[in-house]
Amino acid sequence: MQVADHIAGRIAKGELRPGARLPGERDLAAEYGVAHLTARRATRELRERGLVVTLPAKGTFVAYPTADDSQD
Repeated sequence: MQVADHIAGRIAKGELRPGARLPGERDLAAEYGVAHLTARRATRELRERGLVVTLPAKGTFVAYPTADDSQD
């Protein structure tokens, strides 16, 4: 959850822009010093929050905001 929250924060700050490709799960695990399955869970959590989309054989990307997303 902490990894997902950290990445979500980076998206919110604009450090990760819509369309940006996230590192692969193994690279995320190495970057954050966590197990591969923890990185996988973080990616799944971000997908469930609607912050990223995963395209088979292409990777995981920061989602573009939809018209329904409110700007706080």
